[in-house]
Amino acid sequence: MEAAAGLPERAVGERREIGERVSARAVPDPELAEKAKRRQFSAAYKLEVVLEAERCTRPGQIGALLRREGLYSSLLTQWRQARDTGALHALEPRKRGPSGPTAEQLESAALRRERDQAVSDLATARRVIEVQGNVCALLDELLAKSAAPTAEQPAPR
Repeated sequence: MEAAAGLPERAVGERREIGERVSARAVPDPELAEKAKRRQFSAAYKLEVVLEAERCTRPGQIGALLRREGLYSSLLTQWRQARDTGALHALEPRKRGPSGPTAEQLESAALRRERDQAVSDLATARRVIEVQGNVCALLDELLAKSAAPTAEQPAPR
């Protein structure tokens, strides 16, 4: 038997066969549920909802507002408290997970890099001074050899 949508009729809970095709205009497969996504609200939206709730004067208007927006009354309470404490930045959605490095940690890392560079520069300068000392000693030795009279060269008169 064929169902109205062109699909074979099944018993409740029966799965479709592996090779069975679903028409393009058919209802999505109920066996696959989409991954739920957490809603995030901007500070402007939160403030707008809080102000609109405050404009409600008759009984049931706040409930209608919450139903229309798909919100819980606890969210409205939290948003009001955040607004009343003057923490508008608290109305922004917070990033989840660990926070980044603090200013002290960034400064400490920068100072460590600077110190390591200075130590490296000092080691290079010491090697240059050592090489200059070796060159100076070598030149002194060569000068001493050329200044000393040898048997082959007649002594200057």
